[in-house]
Amino acid sequence: MTPYDASPAPQSRHAPALTDGLGRGVTYLRVSVTDRCDLRCVYCMAEHMTFLPKAQVLTLEELDRVASVFVDLGVRKIRLTGGEPLVRKGVLTLIERLSRHLASGALDELTLTTNGTQLAAFAPELARLGIRRVNVSMDTLDPERFRRLTRGGDLAQVQAGIAAAREAGLAVKINAVALARDNATEIPDLIAWAHARGYGITLIETMPMGEVDEDRTDQFLSLADVRRDLESYWTLRDLPLSTGGPARYVEIAETGGSLGFITPMSHNFCEGCNRVRLTCTGTLHTCLGQEDATDLRTVLRAGADDAGLVEAIAGGIRAKPKGHDFRIDRGAAPSVSRHMSTTGG
Repeated sequence: MTPYDASPAPQSRHAPALTDGLGRGVTYLRVSVTDRCDLRCVYCMAEHMTFLPKAQVLTLEELDRVASVFVDLGVRKIRLTGGEPLVRKGVLTLIERLSRHLASGALDELTLTTNGTQLAAFAPELARLGIRRVNVSMDTLDPERFRRLTRGGDLAQVQAGIAAAREAGLAVKINAVALARDNATEIPDLIAWAHARGYGITLIETMPMGEVDEDRTDQFLSLADVRRDLESYWTLRDLPLSTGGPARYVEIAETGGSLGFITPMSHNFCEGCNRVRLTCTGTLHTCLGQEDATDLRTVLRAGADDAGLVEAIAGGIRAKPKGHDFRIDRGAAPSVSRHMSTTGG
């Protein structure tokens, strides 16, 4: 296990100021810094994506301002996402600005999710700026399968990035989307590979978000079934561990490592949801699986002071839905029209 997996997540020292209509406190903000990515994973986006014009994307200063208001309102954890966050020009400047909240103690953790292609170059600076762990998306150990799933990605480049992150002192967790046709039989090998190197790993059910080039129906793999299969030859023990996100964790006795399950389809995690998402366009989504949206960019660019921004954020939080209702049906449209790359992973 990584040091992070072996200990409880940092606990908020203050009651959250942001509370939705169901009494759930919001303490975790995921910020998409760009909709762009240097890969084209088949379950995430179409091969030929139309990306947003620069004018629609928040500047680094605007991202810092909105995120900082969330910190003032009691958010204790920020995760930077994309697209691929490390392809955003100037992203280290944003991280450096946000790291002041770590130094002050207002923020417990600043972290990011990445596809790993840029990690070899960025890992030392990320560590210097206060990032302590990263999630890296990697769905297979087979170079050719990886190339096909990502439409051209280089597995060796990603694994070199993971190694560089570890060398820089970052804790690494692998994220793998479970795909019935592509990596179902490989899941035990992925887990063993990660644990042998001291990395945690989390499996994720595929979600019906955005139009992609293939039908997701045949790719859906229930993680309840995956867990049952793993328990036929490994000993899984439930852990009380929480990293502030939706994963439920187990420890595998035979490997000594932690395994997370994120199950939006087979067992939703809405009852204790403490998360909201800010897109790179300044749209606040309070539920991954609903079309709810609060336009903070317009508020920002109309010249609102922080009080006006707080009012808009609080209004969006109060309307946070009870939960999502993801469904994957053959031939049906996605549950939500926006792509994960736009929403922020």
